[in-house]
Amino acid sequence: KLAAEFPSEDIFLMTASPVIKAVTNFKQVSKTLEEFDVEEQPSSLLEKRYPNIRVTQSGVKQLKSDEHKIYTEDGKEYIYEKLCLCAGAKPKLIAEGNPYVLGIRDTDSAQAFQKNLARAERIVVVGNGGIALELVYEIQGCEVIWAIKDKAIGNTFFDAGAAEFLLPKLTAESRETPIECKRTKYTVEGGEEKGRPTGASDKLGSALGPDWHEGLHLKGTKEFSHKVHIEILCEVKKIHLQQEFIQLQQTSLTFPKGEENVKADEVLWPVYVELTNGKIYGCNFIVSATGVVPNVEPFLDGNNFALGGDGGLRVDEHMHTSLPDVYAAGDICTAAWEPSPVWHQMRLWTQARQMGWYAAKCMAADALGESIDMDFSFELFAHITKFFNYKVVVLGKYNAQGLGSDHELMLRCTKGHEYVKVVMQNGRMMGAVLIGETDLEETFENLILNQMDLSAYGEDLLNPDIDIEDYFD
Repeated sequence: KLAAEFPSEDIFLMTASPVIKAVTNFKQVSKTLEEFDVEEQPSSLLEKRYPNIRVTQSGVKQLKSDEHKIYTEDGKEYIYEKLCLCAGAKPKLIAEGNPYVLGIRDTDSAQAFQKNLARAERIVVVGNGGIALELVYEIQGCEVIWAIKDKAIGNTFFDAGAAEFLLPKLTAESRETPIECKRTKYTVEGGEEKGRPTGASDKLGSALGPDWHEGLHLKGTKEFSHKVHIEILCEVKKIHLQQEFIQLQQTSLTFPKGEENVKADEVLWPVYVELTNGKIYGCNFIVSATGVVPNVEPFLDGNNFALGGDGGLRVDEHMHTSLPDVYAAGDICTAAWEPSPVWHQMRLWTQARQMGWYAAKCMAADALGESIDMDFSFELFAHITKFFNYKVVVLGKYNAQGLGSDHELMLRCTKGHEYVKVVMQNGRMMGAVLIGETDLEETFENLILNQMDLSAYGEDLLNPDIDIEDYFD
């Protein structure tokens, strides 16, 4: 966006990664809903398309904002007029430096995971967001103990009702054949041979796109398809290596069969996970999919950035940080403006793309001394994704975020087919979750945006015999 706005200026893209992420197959589904794939491409493709862009492959060592200078790890310094920090986030690991704990956030860590999985008989997955959901669904031939701190799966995206709707898919023995994936992976020559040590998450790769697990062969050693056991309302209390565990003289449990199983495990495992509910399970390795923290570390030293409560760089409605000529966008930033009542920040690909595009517009407007309005994409939270092979659309305050007890829910559910939930407040629609091919996303988007009073329709709003899209067309 910057290259297009300033065709005669030099634009530098500093990245520690040898590839860049490109948005492909972009589709505007509705006013605020966008669907796209994320592809890794060699940076030369970007430089070919925009002759004024130069990609520098080196991490940033230091930012001296008072001098408008950036120092890179390869010993060079660059002077900037305007700077936008888009360094993303890094996985929140449950244990730093433990070789048996893998964090998954980027394509390299996904590959390390795949290598380990090929030899695994049992793994423990910790976390309850999008990556954990996808992972547990895709893994075959390996016992999976899934530890979640909530009552129901997928708490970042759904409520317990939606989780119940999805669960049968998780326990089904047979699996539909996955659709071919279009994403290609570029590797850098010579980069592969060196190999990554397990658990090396110090070098930040680029974040995974929305269909990252497709084309990865996620299969363990065993011959069965699906074995998942969910431990709810618990977190990891301690991780014991095999030696420590033997000294503990505690018993670990076998994979539960049915409800009543508390059999002691005879097998010796490389690592053991002690959960806060008192249970201990042995496994080959642990996947930490417990969310991300903004990657602000390299930029803080000597700069007086205002930070948000979640550790991100605070940005105003023009994506400015608290320092002159420094902007931020994506996972690294914390939206500190007064948001629309039906928008909230969530560290997702869709928002990263919108924020990056809007930040470039703001930088251009500031450079030219023009004023600019808030971008429309921040009017309504809207995200479209796929879980367990179902299309999933979340709109507005889909989980009644911040509405307190002053709201009501309406549900419509056809087992194995669709799940529709709307969040209502004072007769107005504030949010919705749509799972399956409901075709309601555009209608609901409009009803949330125009805040029409729907109290007259009552329960009929979700009556399957009434064609609601025609009604509000």
